[in-house]
Amino acid sequence: MAKLALIYGMRLLPEEDLGEVGDATVTLKNGKTARVTMHLIEGSKEEIETTFHESVEAFFELYPEI
Repeated sequence: MAKLALIYGMRLLPEEDLGEVGDATVTLKNGKTARVTMHLIEGSKEEIETTFHESVEAFFELYPEI
């Protein structure tokens, strides 16, 4: 199996300051671009941590071959 790269970003902001979340773009070595969907999790520190861990587990369930 090829070596993989997981791309993610995190930024913690006050909920009331958030206006919009858009996709990020990754440029591949062949010049093509790929979109990275950004996810928003709101709540307390504990709620965010729990939801984040559940989200990462669910993400890898989409790729049972790895």
